[in-house]
Amino acid sequence: MDLKKLLAEELEGHVQNTMTEGEINNLIEIPKNPEHGDLAFPCFQLAKALRQSPAHIAEELSKKLEKSKRFSQVKPIGPYLNVFFSSKVIGKTVITKVLKEGHEFGKGSIGEHKTVLLDMSSPNIARPFSMGHLRSTVIGNALANLADKCGYKTVKINHLGDWGTQFGKLITAYKKWGDESKVKSNPIKELSKLYVKFHEEAEKNERLEDEARAAFKSLEDGDNENLKLWQWFRDESIKAFMEIYDLLGVSFDSYNGEAFYNDKMDEVVDLLKDQKLLEISEGAEVVQFDNLQLPPCLIRKSDGATLYATRDLAAAIYRQNTYRFDTALYVVGQEQTVHFKQVKGVLRKLNFEWAEGMHHIPFGLYLKDGKRMSTRKGRVILLEEVLREAIQHAEKNIADKNPSLKNAEKVAESVGVGAIIFHDLKNDRLNNIEFSLKDMLTFEGETGPYVQYTYARAMSILKKSNINKYEFQGLNDEESWEIIKHLNHFREIIENAYNRYSPSVLAKYLIHLSQSFNKYYAKVRIIEKDEEFISRIALVKAVTIVLEEGLRILGIKAPPEM
Repeated sequence: MDLKKLLAEELEGHVQNTMTEGEINNLIEIPKNPEHGDLAFPCFQLAKALRQSPAHIAEELSKKLEKSKRFSQVKPIGPYLNVFFSSKVIGKTVITKVLKEGHEFGKGSIGEHKTVLLDMSSPNIARPFSMGHLRSTVIGNALANLADKCGYKTVKINHLGDWGTQFGKLITAYKKWGDESKVKSNPIKELSKLYVKFHEEAEKNERLEDEARAAFKSLEDGDNENLKLWQWFRDESIKAFMEIYDLLGVSFDSYNGEAFYNDKMDEVVDLLKDQKLLEISEGAEVVQFDNLQLPPCLIRKSDGATLYATRDLAAAIYRQNTYRFDTALYVVGQEQTVHFKQVKGVLRKLNFEWAEGMHHIPFGLYLKDGKRMSTRKGRVILLEEVLREAIQHAEKNIADKNPSLKNAEKVAESVGVGAIIFHDLKNDRLNNIEFSLKDMLTFEGETGPYVQYTYARAMSILKKSNINKYEFQGLNDEESWEIIKHLNHFREIIENAYNRYSPSVLAKYLIHLSQSFNKYYAKVRIIEKDEEFISRIALVKAVTIVLEEGLRILGIKAPPEM
């Protein structure tokens, strides 16, 4: 329910045709001091049109609006008309809607008949899944869920880093120092060691880089031995990644990585040649951006090898032809900003109008001791280890506080993993985050476990109430009205979070809703069987619906008991 629209509708009939409902709506404000009302309308613009003082107009309008059942109180404060909505009237409409729609509550229609494609997660094969890949994975997953809630059709693509010069390095390292039995027993760990060793040795011997480039070129040319090694590295990596994705509850519609576009890049080069966009620069083929203040986009190196941009161009064209996306979101770190500007710029030069719907969704880094994590330097924190430790911490908490809890292992997994995801998503995505397991696993304050515990507390109340049919007649206390206002904003929050590509908007909302509910729980005897008992239980039920759905959208489970 749009409370601003309700007030605007009421006012339109009393302003002598001097302002439209839309114009009134645009002027309505939320008072900074809650004691001044739920909404306020400044009368300055009306004063000019009616040639009366704004304070007089506010006084006159208050007399007319106080007859409406929608308001419990209407009072003029200087030039402002301040209104308090009737918690019984508005509350009944809001809570009844939540109860009726259930988990469909908050679903929007702004994305109807439109498709959003998300390029997300995208770890490099043969390397461990580090904390550095957590952000792309969970931000992308939350954005996909937000888009779905707004009515969009979503396509989630895991654009695996399964091609490029790094595989020439890895193949070279394996042939020089690799041990097949060790790699088979622990592939990701051993391949990661080999990758680090390559860079250590390359600092002493520059010829190793030439060997790696030659190895990758032979891989591109279809060398059977190198292809066999590459396929082995890829298969083992995906197996390891799936364990992480299962823990995070994240799935994808496509795992087509960079290698998938090997046979599609010649088409891109031909298109660029046909439109005379390719130029030779130091032996390489590039696209220049004279008016965009961007460095040239490298399409093909002097040795004929392709680059990231070539594959991303081929991928964009293939995805548009396959999925007909309206919007494509590239959830990739902010250090890739120039790259995506180049890719989009080349597509524009090729006159692909759909390129306007492509957006880079950057995010900050996880830092370790203030420094960026780096696989090649061995400065990396493994995501699986963090998740396992979080789950163990949750298990200990449950054993201490609720040792008889059924399904304790499943609950601990939901809480531990949820703590990691929520810690990430509550932060503005553009901010860097200093890695701190202690902060992630704090089960008090503005955390995922706090929201989950609030949900479990509300579920416990419902269980104790022994009520199966929920009906809201109305409540008058301030605490319940604060909850109702929060619930009423759910759809607006969803759309705002999606339009800003910012899951933190939803995460912070869930914290505020949880805080409001816990204040209500502390002050009101919810289970007391008086004339408002049924309405209080209905309110609690509505809170559980929105908390569970909000957590689901963020990619977090809501255990009914903790």
